[in-house]
Amino acid sequence: MSGGRQQTLPQVWRAPGGRAELGAAGSDSDDDLLLAAAAAADPGQVQGFSEAAGSIWIYPTNLPVRPYQERMAGAALLANTLVCLPTGLGKTFVAAVVMYNFYRWFPAGKVLFLAPTKPLVAQQMEACGRVMGIPCRDMAEMTGGTQALGRQELWNTRRVFFLTPQIMVNDLSRGTCPAVDIKCLVIDEAHKALGNHAYCQVVRELSKYTNQFRVLALSATPGSDTKAVQQVISNLLIAQIEMCAEDSPEIQPYSHERLVEKIVVPLGEELVEIQNTYIKVSACISFLVSGSKCFITSV
Repeated sequence: MSGGRQQTLPQVWRAPGGRAELGAAGSDSDDDLLLAAAAAADPGQVQGFSEAAGSIWIYPTNLPVRPYQERMAGAALLANTLVCLPTGLGKTFVAAVVMYNFYRWFPAGKVLFLAPTKPLVAQQMEACGRVMGIPCRDMAEMTGGTQALGRQELWNTRRVFFLTPQIMVNDLSRGTCPAVDIKCLVIDEAHKALGNHAYCQVVRELSKYTNQFRVLALSATPGSDTKAVQQVISNLLIAQIEMCAEDSPEIQPYSHERLVEKIVVPLGEELVEIQNTYIKVSACISFLVSGSKCFITSV
């Protein structure tokens, strides 16, 4: 890839004798420990993994390199990760890097990006294609407008998919989605993965067929409280969290001060009339509840 940075990456999925092959130039001790843990946890051969392609991972330098994005992408290659970044600071960029490397590492594998709505699916497909240049012939967009027979053909001929979770659930239940071939699953707006949301159904169904897939979850607001965040972590099989808060020093050079302007729009005549009527009716109900009599003079 023109302008790309290539870095040595020890065998993540398997290492001879269950030990990671450490010694990458410039690698941190924390990274070495992560690699060793990953190798020890899954020492067996991973089907479809390319030894040649898997010896390196590629990070694009044709755009300005942001250290926090590079760190998050590298971490997400090694373990199921929840990436939390404020809106506009490059979650999709991180996802595109991870997707591209799994696309390389598994020449026959499938890479998926799930987004909750049709417009988001189209937006993320365009953004990821622009960042990493995955060939259009290998990409497919699948939403409610894509017929079941057409989706089956796409599953058989394409490798990188952008789709809604409902479509994924339907195709897993029908058996048209080749679940065992899925190697990377990116989940946008991951904070929605609560209860029986379609995101949760996808991960549960996929886990019935294989446990050899990476999960990358993206969210600007992972949860309203600790309990909600823990639910997301459990439902999406997350092993680690990579995050930067809005006041994090790492992102300050790339953040822009928000200018908030409050504009009060007066109600039109029709809405004022409705408002007055509502007030009168509410007052009447209050009087009735209290046992008093009420008369509405005009409505």
